[in-house]
Amino acid sequence: MDRSTSLIHEDETVETLFGGRLKILQKKKGYRYTIDSILLAHFVELKEEERLLELGAGSGVISLVLAFRHPSIRITGVEIQEALAGMAGRSIALNGLEGRVKIVHGDAGNAGDYAEARSFDVAVFNPPYRKVGSGRVNPREEKALARHEVAGSVKDFLRTARHALKPGGRVCLIYPCSRMVEALHRMRSEKLEPKRLRMVHSRPDSRGDFILVEGLKGGGEELSVLTPLFIYDGAGGYSVELKSLFKNLSAPAG
Repeated sequence: MDRSTSLIHEDETVETLFGGRLKILQKKKGYRYTIDSILLAHFVELKEEERLLELGAGSGVISLVLAFRHPSIRITGVEIQEALAGMAGRSIALNGLEGRVKIVHGDAGNAGDYAEARSFDVAVFNPPYRKVGSGRVNPREEKALARHEVAGSVKDFLRTARHALKPGGRVCLIYPCSRMVEALHRMRSEKLEPKRLRMVHSRPDSRGDFILVEGLKGGGEELSVLTPLFIYDGAGGYSVELKSLFKNLSAPAG
């Protein structure tokens, strides 16, 4: 049997990026990554040979995209759901990235279980952002844990990031605009000073949907607000920037 075939379960599909050079396993039904994760991976800026920690890794798409784009970095991803952690681990094997990326089954709020203090350069996460009791909780546990603050909130993720990051380390996250004040307040409370922020809008004439924000551990008070990112243009198609992003993600080898 082909080893790649043995890594794929019957209830999974294989999504491809970068012209088929990067393969990502996803559930046919249940949790699947969304454009939020792709936008966050696009927002993160990395330097050579840095160590990155992804909290709430899910299917591992952010870790995999960043590992593919930056061949010298090393990544540890943490996922509380054992089935998703196992699937992400098999995606790593499917891409031959075992030497640089690993997924740990653990709670993103308990940093001491998997991360030494001040050992990472960058922390990244797309945290659950719906409060328990606000709206209908998805009956599928995978989606409920990924979207609702059942097993952790942005406060827990930021506390873990502060523990794991070296002095001067960076944290990057995506969060709803409706809860932007909370995210920025929590960042400052954890001494992760917001330094770079970008608003994400569905359309040029719509209100902001998400923020992409980078904070600096121990940084001073100065925030750079970037130009807005629009997902769709005025005619209903993808914006020029999103088309360019998708083109990059689907580019063939060579």
